[in-house]
Amino acid sequence: MPTRRQLLKQSLILTAAGLTVNRVFAADQPAEKNTALEPPPDLFDAQTLDLDFWVKPRTIDFIRPASGERSRLLYWKDGEMLGSAYQELCHILRDVHGKKTAPIDPKLLETLWATQAYVARFGLTRPLEILSGYRTPESNKHLIEQGIPAARKSLHMDGKAADIRIGNLHEEVLGGLVKSFRQGGVGFYYRASANGGWIHADTGLQRTWKG
Repeated sequence: MPTRRQLLKQSLILTAAGLTVNRVFAADQPAEKNTALEPPPDLFDAQTLDLDFWVKPRTIDFIRPASGERSRLLYWKDGEMLGSAYQELCHILRDVHGKKTAPIDPKLLETLWATQAYVARFGLTRPLEILSGYRTPESNKHLIEQGIPAARKSLHMDGKAADIRIGNLHEEVLGGLVKSFRQGGVGFYYRASANGGWIHADTGLQRTWKG
């Protein structure tokens, strides 16, 4: 029987090849989601990336489902952040509901870019869906009052967190990759829906949880 790591690898490789496969750990296997989170499979050991990966120009392909925006931006080149592109990224990651923009931690942008660039190595070039970026304190409080997962001292309010997903890539696989960058916290939010769940990524303390 295939190991859990082998299933995770197979999920990405088959998706990248454009094959139609069932989502790993589907709704008919709830017990798997209750097990302790494992380290990411070897395929996702971001610490082994060569220097060339980190010094090449950085372009992020984003979608904001809440606003219908789509943007592809070159924001980092020759070791420097491009100011106008950074401002646009802050706008894209704004509080869509509170209609406010705030500075986004460049370290978070690095994690988001690296996640997308890494899976692109396997031919998976879908845009990164940003479900939530910066949040005003008022928006964060409103989510809590509605019973939606949100910490009272959420790093979203500091521009240091984003909730993300990549189409057809299981949240276990995506979260394992984000976790391997060791840049901060990673939350796994599993949902039995057509779009699946999502991953919370932040630049705070290194920690992992399920929500």
